[in-house]
Amino acid sequence: MNTPQVSPLPPSPETTIKNLLEWLALAHGRTGAEAASQLYSQLLQLRQTPIPTIQRIKFLDLLYSEAERIVIAELQTLREISLPASRKFRQRMKFVLDLLTALTQDYFNTLTELAAPESQEKPRSPQTSLRRVMTATVWQIRINYLLASPPSIGLWQQLHAAFDNARGLGIERISVPLDGPSIERIYSNILLLAISQPASFSSIELEFISNYIEKTDPIKLDSPRPLNSNSAFWIDLSKDFPAHALIRRAPATNIDALYFSCDTLAKTTIEHLSQLKNGTPVTELGLPIFADTHTGKRVLQRLSMLWGHPRKRKFSRRRQSYRAQLCAGLTDLWRLIKSPTSKIDLSEWMITNESPDGYALMHISGQTENLHIGDVIALQPIGEHAEAVPIWQICIIRWAISENPEHVELGVELLAPNAIAAEIAHPQALASGNIAALILPETLPLRPTESLVVPAGVLRENTRQIIALIENDNLEIRQIQAVHLDEQNSTVEIFSLLRDD
Repeated sequence: MNTPQVSPLPPSPETTIKNLLEWLALAHGRTGAEAASQLYSQLLQLRQTPIPTIQRIKFLDLLYSEAERIVIAELQTLREISLPASRKFRQRMKFVLDLLTALTQDYFNTLTELAAPESQEKPRSPQTSLRRVMTATVWQIRINYLLASPPSIGLWQQLHAAFDNARGLGIERISVPLDGPSIERIYSNILLLAISQPASFSSIELEFISNYIEKTDPIKLDSPRPLNSNSAFWIDLSKDFPAHALIRRAPATNIDALYFSCDTLAKTTIEHLSQLKNGTPVTELGLPIFADTHTGKRVLQRLSMLWGHPRKRKFSRRRQSYRAQLCAGLTDLWRLIKSPTSKIDLSEWMITNESPDGYALMHISGQTENLHIGDVIALQPIGEHAEAVPIWQICIIRWAISENPEHVELGVELLAPNAIAAEIAHPQALASGNIAALILPETLPLRPTESLVVPAGVLRENTRQIIALIENDNLEIRQIQAVHLDEQNSTVEIFSLLRDD
């Protein structure tokens, strides 16, 4: 006769608490995916243990401190990743995201009792729990941005709900020195990052933007509609979306929209940029060191426009469905254009829509390790859309989205219909030897002169007496000057080009 199996009894609350305290004593200083997974298990055990709210919050606070250290360490690992992020790396981040999701939910669950007027237990104000709900949610959004992935469904709605609860309790602007910024400041900081078009920045640039926002004066979240619509944004707290630029889309009349203006912040950003260009030390301005780099200054320039002058879409998009080959990176582009028969690793993509100034692409096959936001690529249609005389169009990657390890989408801006491979040299700026570069033809009306594409940091504006060597049928030697810096990022720089005769 079979003996019926008896389910093991759950551990007593005393045993669970004892195990939790022992784990915390041994876990001090641990980071990484394994630590996040273990912390998540401890959190689930605590969730199933019937203990008073005051005691539960104390243990949640201990677990939160461990989670904070793990997240800060993991954010550093996201500074340099290829697109799309590998399956192994995403799994590592999934442990962290699962931990933050559970921690956020458990803090939310304590709020019901903390805010209830008839509750006999008042261990503290709901402010601390709400602040930690928002911080954990912000961490999740930032991790998704750094992975070039859209935030998970419901994250923004959860953040809006937490902020709205704080407003209802009148605690959103209280700042406690030991606990960090106010709830409103946490909320407004992530809103500013969200409207900065995160998909168009690299992970290093995104971290700089987050740090820069923290060091600037906060924006004001007001209900009245701002008078200056050029820098005004609005939020629908009932929707799972961060904020809309008022100039692009107006709120419906039946919603209670929350408005904010970035006019002052945009002006401050321009002032910082001007001071840096005039030689003011970055430490004197109290800004991150990255602000004083070529890339940092370019990011500040873009932020001043994104915050102060958001633009409407210039062209409508046409849906498409045809394939193209892609060559990524200035070095490979130079080799491909110089010698079309060169053995270059190419990838295959589907063009999903196009406009006069660019394309949206979806990856089909081939390697993507060399893909970086801001890098130049060459694109050539294949199949039915192939040109009679194949020509490589030169583009620059403007944004990237990757929801899983096998999927990545790009938005690219068309720079020129073709390019010339050249080697440039300059007696002073290029003492290390010849540098591989691309010369782009003029493309009226956007680019009235030729352009020069070079690796970042090798030239300055108004550099003259540059010698360009071009090998076509014959060797051509040009003397040129890099007049104006039109594009700058951590990978390449693009200058307006004139003959230096």
